[in-house]
Amino acid sequence: MTSSVDAETLTMLKDVMEDDFDTLITTYVDDVVARIPRLKAALGSQNFEDLRHCAHSLKGSSSNLGALPLADLCMQVETLAKEMCVEGVEPLLTQIETEFHQVKAQLEAF
Repeated sequence: MTSSVDAETLTMLKDVMEDDFDTLITTYVDDVVARIPRLKAALGSQNFEDLRHCAHSLKGSSSNLGALPLADLCMQVETLAKEMCVEGVEPLLTQIETEFHQVKAQLEAF
């Protein structure tokens, strides 16, 4: 099974953040839970700016936590939003949701 989260990145963050690590993880998870419906709404209304901004933000926070496959999916959505292209975004959002569930499970198990 491929890991959705880089363990070295998490270990480094845990060492640096110490007691605040759990808060960081909770904040990240809560943010993603809020952003996924926002991504879908932006796609539905073809609000490309909101879609791009939301995908960009999620890409950055996921990358910082070592959730690189999720960050890559977000980058793909961001690129399509910049091009104002809806084709292919919906399946990417489904992949983002699926990948996030794997990320969340790995974060909770860490």
